[in-house]
Amino acid sequence: MKIAIVGATGAVGHEFLGVLERSALKFDELLLYASSRSAGSQLEFRGEKLTVQVMPEDHIPAEVVLASAGGSISKAFAPNWAKNGSLVIDNSSAFRYEDSVPLVVPEVNGEAAFNHQGIIANPNCTTAIAVVALYPLHQAFGIERAIVSTYQSTSGAGAKGMTELEVQTHRVLHGEKAENEVFAHPIPFNLIPHIDSFQENGFTKEEMKVVWETRKIMGLPHLRVSCTAVRVPILRAHSEAITLELSRPATPEAARDVLRAAKGVQVVDDVANNLYPMPLTSSGKWDVEVGRIRSSLVFDGGLDIFVSGDQLLKGAALNAVQIAEYLQLHGKL
Repeated sequence: MKIAIVGATGAVGHEFLGVLERSALKFDELLLYASSRSAGSQLEFRGEKLTVQVMPEDHIPAEVVLASAGGSISKAFAPNWAKNGSLVIDNSSAFRYEDSVPLVVPEVNGEAAFNHQGIIANPNCTTAIAVVALYPLHQAFGIERAIVSTYQSTSGAGAKGMTELEVQTHRVLHGEKAENEVFAHPIPFNLIPHIDSFQENGFTKEEMKVVWETRKIMGLPHLRVSCTAVRVPILRAHSEAITLELSRPATPEAARDVLRAAKGVQVVDDVANNLYPMPLTSSGKWDVEVGRIRSSLVFDGGLDIFVSGDQLLKGAALNAVQIAEYLQLHGKL
């Protein structure tokens, strides 16, 4: 079996290489594609140098295509790749809201991937990190409402976002004025409550993605979700403070027990020793950290939790590879 990465030279593309090196996915050959300006460059995989090729528009000679080249590229060409025999696992938002395209987090709704028609959508990074923690709690206690506040790293804006943070922080520390191109305002020593475009209802598209995608992945079309998404000056890993109203009362102890048994979750919740989820500790980690688990002061029997997960891993490359693993494990690939 052949695997292809489209967008191999980007931030998520590089993470695909690292994930595939450690993955249980069985394949024989890896093909790397990017734009013409990156073609000819080489990336290392399992001790070998692989040459990046120009992305084909019609046919990719691989059974699985891991696409992370942006929504416009996926919208234009992913249907061609799928029509010509490839399963496309797409990391952009191009197909997430189409009823015929599964939106999958394997720990939550892996079987939805069985019903693909050539394209499977990978969720928004913030949503993927959240639902890994929310779904087991929903199974145990029933979630009625979720109020989410995010602290999203610059990696959510790709390699250019991370570079802007590093370069502009250096400028500020050397007495110069910070500038901004990727973000709406300078990011060093700042936070920006604005990710993606504002919608008519006053929420940003990023915030609405959390609403739409949580409902679709968890199979709860009427779940009440509200989100405020904030960009913060860190390199990678998104964190989220989540308040939950539950159908059945939950104690923090019961919630910890549920989360300790959940796949893809690491409970980090020992405040006596200053242990709780942080970008510093969740960066590079495959599991999503969950902690600060406590009884809600707003919803009787509800919970407040804090989660932190690597945006480039569970929020992007790792989840896409796990979808392929899930299909192969169940004989669907």
